Amino acid sequence: MAERIPAEERLMNLVVALVATEIGLTKQQILDSVSGYRQRAGARSDALDKMFERDKDDLRALGVPLETIPSSTDPNDLRDARYRIPKSEYHLPEDISFSPSELAVLSLAGEVWSSGSLSAEARSGLRKIRALGIDVDEPILGFAPRLTAHEPAFAPLQSAIEASRVVTFAYLKPGEERARRRRLAPLALVEYEGRWHVYGRDLDADADRTFLLSRITGDVETTAETFDRSAREGAGERALSGLEEVAARQRALVEVTPGSEGALRLLRRAEPAVQGYRVPYVDRHIFADELASYGPEVRVVEPADLREAVIERLRAVAALHEGEAR
Repeated sequence: MAERIPAEERLMNLVVALVATEIGLTKQQILDSVSGYRQRAGARSDALDKMFERDKDDLRALGVPLETIPSSTDPNDLRDARYRIPKSEYHLPEDISFSPSELAVLSLAGEVWSSGSLSAEARSGLRKIRALGIDVDEPILGFAPRLTAHEPAFAPLQSAIEASRVVTFAYLKPGEERARRRRLAPLALVEYEGRWHVYGRDLDADADRTFLLSRITGDVETTAETFDRSAREGAGERALSGLEEVAARQRALVEVTPGSEGALRLLRRAEPAVQGYRVPYVDRHIFADELASYGPEVRVVEPADLREAVIERLRAVAALHEGEAR
């Protein structure tokens, strides 16, 4: 009877084999040569295939940068694809070192995010840090808060970015009655002013676009179409730069009640003006929602379209409560 290799040992053997190769190994080469698979050569092929797929998912969930190199003849046929783990991405650079306190802070930062919201790059970084070991006499914090992204579109978009896959989704713009289908090569997910955006190449418009996740309706569908992963380089910085440019062009003049919640939240990103404060914003509709939520604590002086949008929302709330009082 073939020797049964524990799953954790099989995963370690797979990592060693994939780090050791420069050109990558095909699935068949892995099943034939890596300890943990070759002992089960007599097993059904579909069972081995499922084991290998689970192992790939487990490695990526642990932050191991497993890379898939598609076949040059047919990129969609994974039977001839090669797999490898680039050494440069698996190990920390030799010129980087951390003190025990720095390691503890970095590890804590990784723990704050729920695993479902961590990107592959973040998981990889956390795995490298943990591999160094953390020697801290006492915990630096008695508890770790948990952060996650609540938009349903976040997880599938993150997965598509990591796999360099084109996605499609329905997107509803303000003022439009129907959502329009978008086909996007997603390059980065960025948070700006407390809201998540996806930045990428709109393939139908042949232009770079930024979409607000909260306006995506329905499911994000990942297609078999791929794009060059090098396009992701610097995408997050480009996305944030674009959002900052829009905000710089749009500044609302508001008056705020001192010491109120509105003052606490708005003045962190505002500049004093002769009459009140100037607050930059990206999206008029979303900013109007925020300002209306402060009620009488905030008054919009200009621009007029933003002031009217806030008044419209306040009137709608007042009408709703009048109906409830009857």
